[in-house]
Amino acid sequence: MSLRLPASPPPRGPRLLLLSLLLLGTAPGPRPGGAFYLPGLAPVNFCTQDKKSDECKAEIELFVNRLDSVESVLPYEYTAFDFCQASEGKRPSENLGQVLFGERIEPSPYKFMFNKEETCQLVCTKTYHTDKAEDKQKLDFLKKSMLLNYQHHWIVDNMPVTWCYDVEDGQRFCNPGFPIGCYITDKGHAKDACVINSEFHERDTFYIFNHVDIKIHYHVVETGSMGARLVAAKLEPKSFKHTHIDKPDCSGPPMDISNKASGEIKIAYTYSISFEEQKNIRWASRWDYILESMPHTHIQWFSIMNSLVIVLFLSGMVAMIMLRTLHKDIARYNQMDSTEDAQEEFGWKLVHGDIFRPPRKGMLLSVFLGSGTQILIMTFVTLFFACLGFLSPANRGALMTCAVVLWVLLGTPAGYVAARFYKSFGGEKWKTNVLLTSFLCPGIVFADFFIMNLILWGEGSSAAIPFGTLVAILALWFCISVPLTFIGAYFGFKKNAIEHPVRTNQIPRQIPEQSFYTKPLPGIIMGGILPFGCIFIQLFFILNSIWSHQMYYMFGFLFLVFIILVITCSEATILLCYFHLCAEDYHWQWRSFLTSGFTAVYFLIYAIHYFFSKLQITGTASTILYFGYTMIMVLIFFLFTGTIGFFACFWFVTKIYSVVKVD
Repeated sequence: MSLRLPASPPPRGPRLLLLSLLLLGTAPGPRPGGAFYLPGLAPVNFCTQDKKSDECKAEIELFVNRLDSVESVLPYEYTAFDFCQASEGKRPSENLGQVLFGERIEPSPYKFMFNKEETCQLVCTKTYHTDKAEDKQKLDFLKKSMLLNYQHHWIVDNMPVTWCYDVEDGQRFCNPGFPIGCYITDKGHAKDACVINSEFHERDTFYIFNHVDIKIHYHVVETGSMGARLVAAKLEPKSFKHTHIDKPDCSGPPMDISNKASGEIKIAYTYSISFEEQKNIRWASRWDYILESMPHTHIQWFSIMNSLVIVLFLSGMVAMIMLRTLHKDIARYNQMDSTEDAQEEFGWKLVHGDIFRPPRKGMLLSVFLGSGTQILIMTFVTLFFACLGFLSPANRGALMTCAVVLWVLLGTPAGYVAARFYKSFGGEKWKTNVLLTSFLCPGIVFADFFIMNLILWGEGSSAAIPFGTLVAILALWFCISVPLTFIGAYFGFKKNAIEHPVRTNQIPRQIPEQSFYTKPLPGIIMGGILPFGCIFIQLFFILNSIWSHQMYYMFGFLFLVFIILVITCSEATILLCYFHLCAEDYHWQWRSFLTSGFTAVYFLIYAIHYFFSKLQITGTASTILYFGYTMIMVLIFFLFTGTIGFFACFWFVTKIYSVVKVD
């Protein structure tokens, strides 16, 4: 599931780097034209029927993906609907990421030859008798899907078939999907796509888009002999009540289905195909027309600038503490030690004998740190490769597959970090520690995921993970991740405990009465605000891509925001840690983890706000699924940000106590 990004193009920023990699050759096997290509990203050449060869195809295959809606979290396979089905055809193999995202790509009955134009070709006719229970059920499912604005997602040459239409301010938006149909309410209000045609006016009536005008844009390869490459596939959905169903002419009134219709209903599905040469658009930049219709870039730059201002502000504060206050403190403390009449210690030096005292619930903290390290490295590597274009969403499911495989392989650092810190906290139950690291956080995520999957199974959704895939995920976890975690823990426990720069007193020092601002809870609540302020605009686009099925392609921005988030979490935690130490409160371990980890609580609050203000999701199952998947994201985010805060604070505390002289 859930961390699922829709099929979308490579990020704009790294596109040049990606293309240079394509040309330099990072995948085995030469391609036509002497270039090398990344797997899944090689261009396909097309030519007319009389010129076809092994290197030049004549038939253009149209594939269909699952159908989804912004009003429901439940996607459905194409075969769940009573549309025209392909008589034969090979279904493309799906990788782990596609299965987890609920993608179900299948061959379609729409077949056409390159540069052979056709008009109003009949695909199939569907007949429904409302007095037959089976037919009525199929028709009702179709009506319900139109009511919830379910969208087709078609694919030609690994490109989404887009529906481009005008929006406000004279802009043109290209949607990588088009609706099944639309509905006119009993009060005459046109819902969703019904606004595009003034002929859709009958009350309490559904209008089905049973005809598509497809236009394929192609670019002739410079050498000429290699044929052409497809650079865009656009369509316009239309509705026709064909007068002569056997020989349709694509004229007449729209295909309406009254909500109270009875008797026999016939729906004929047709298409027209045309071709147009584009001399200015090359295969490498064929996604641009979709990206340019999405005016998000200026908002992204605003988001980055906003985040950078916060980082600069925090960096200034931390630098001031480090260079001025700390420098003065250390100089004063060391000077006092050299004088015979040393005054009484004060400030953060006062707690040097307790600063490395093991925290309460050290076992749980070490387990969280191990899991957090695993997620932190996984996120960094995945985003880095996505930023370079290696995980281009044109290669569908690659992002999710990479994330899952990395998580499985990163069991060793998780076990190592958990073991090292547990040993430094004075813990001796190493078996419990390694078992909890292997099973606690992944177990919570899997349990939530399994419950969500049961709901999807019950609803018959395509997003339900097949039983075989669930077994494969469990096998990856138990047979690879768990043994690797044990290996990491073995090396972690073999090493000596982390050496601290100061000794810990046997008797714990009493912490003085704290003011409101230096109490743990207010500090934790304040600590999460600034990191969340850096990411909330980016979060909006990510949630849009997951729940509103919009394209997400700005991995360059996302990687930059990730780096900014790491810096902000670190600086905010160090800042608050210093204030608490000055107030003689030495319980910094859990507080540093929770301070930056509290960003996840703001994430949860924002997700709730997003659900009620931006989404039109209806139905109990969809609501449960939304919050179920959101809780998985919140837990992962909590472990990830909390670990950053702890490591930053651990480094800071170790640094400052190693430079001050202690008797």
